[in-house]
Amino acid sequence: MKLYTYDSAPNPARLKMFLDYKGIEIDTQQIDMTKMEQHSEEFLTVCPNATVPTLVLDDGTRLTEVVAIVHFLESEYPEKPLLGETPIERAMILNWNHRLFMSVALATADAFRNAHPAFKDRALPGIHPVAQIPELAERGKTRLLQSFEEINTELGTRDFMAGANVSFADIDLLVMLNFASWAAKTVPDASLGNIRRWKQQAEQALSS
Repeated sequence: MKLYTYDSAPNPARLKMFLDYKGIEIDTQQIDMTKMEQHSEEFLTVCPNATVPTLVLDDGTRLTEVVAIVHFLESEYPEKPLLGETPIERAMILNWNHRLFMSVALATADAFRNAHPAFKDRALPGIHPVAQIPELAERGKTRLLQSFEEINTELGTRDFMAGANVSFADIDLLVMLNFASWAAKTVPDASLGNIRRWKQQAEQALSS
């Protein structure tokens, strides 16, 4: 199998942390998004939607969503599980994957892609032109601050995002906080101590 990715971008960064933690090595080609290589004719034959990461399996099957890729790889490489070992663990991790995407990732993307000049007529990923809506940029920042407060409250009841063990949900939040800090210039308020405590624990757990 072969992975097409761009490690600096948020979605590929989620996958890279997953691969690094589990020690998985895959034949990889970096697609430089700063040079618009995702829109090259060569890459569009791999992924017509012009998005990374894309994992091409040995039988030609193409997986283009991070959650799908990590679920496939977790089944192939079950050591050091990040998607849960019991039905409730798996459900909670998936619950937080979706919730964080809806509340943090999309809010950051709105704030970034609707304001940055580089995304003129590219307010949404993909091959179709989409006009920027400045009001969505401001709404995105507001949603982020609200989401940070909600997450801080949730983290007051447990060590990690989805329970007692580090998981892919923690990877999601780490990447999304970094994304929000530079793309939306928005970070959790210093008073949100549960997020600060969790971040230190999650980074330590994922480095082991």
